Amino acid sequence: MTDSDNHTALNPLEKINLVQMEVLSENKTRVSYLKGENIFKQGAFAPYVIYVVEGLVKVYLQTGVEKQINISLAQKGDFLAFSSIFGENIHTYSTQALTDCEICMIEKETLKNLLLKNPQFALEITSKNYRNERHLFEIIKNVSYKQMRGKLASSLLYLSQEEFLKENVFSYLTRQDIADFASISAESAIKFLKEFEKEKIIRLKGKDISITHLEKLESISKNG
Repeated sequence: MTDSDNHTALNPLEKINLVQMEVLSENKTRVSYLKGENIFKQGAFAPYVIYVVEGLVKVYLQTGVEKQINISLAQKGDFLAFSSIFGENIHTYSTQALTDCEICMIEKETLKNLLLKNPQFALEITSKNYRNERHLFEIIKNVSYKQMRGKLASSLLYLSQEEFLKENVFSYLTRQDIADFASISAESAIKFLKEFEKEKIIRLKGKDISITHLEKLESISKNG
């Protein structure tokens, strides 16, 4: 969740030629979801790969009846349930529309064939998955080794990436959502947000959070 984890939002489908795009169009279904609707649930059957056309999607693990860990935000150009191509028939996480969303449900075999026939497309997808893998390792490190201030600092750095700020992401997140990104309680998140504000590390205005001292926040994140 550091600057090195930031990435430019690219559209992998730009790597597909017109013939391949036509094949893909014939084997997909476009669906609209309203803000707050579940797109798919952890443990459910995974018949399709999901492609985000528009909107922000919250990706999370359900760890208890009322407990969850927010993993990431997916946005335009991202694939979800991609592991289903390689035989993973059950969703390993849940997703929810953070904003109104447009998604495409793509038949797994169609997308798999495109990967085999288009090396540039496959390379772009591999690159995205590598970045996602790095982010997952960072989450494990946060949960396992960092103190609560460090966890929250890391989450704020992740959520303050340029592509998310363009979407005004904090306006869609509750304090509970932010706490779930940090794997701490909502009460602790509120407490440490106020501490960061007093230390002039962040500025709070309603739901909005802006970083005013990046170096300090990075130091807290690094040292945990």
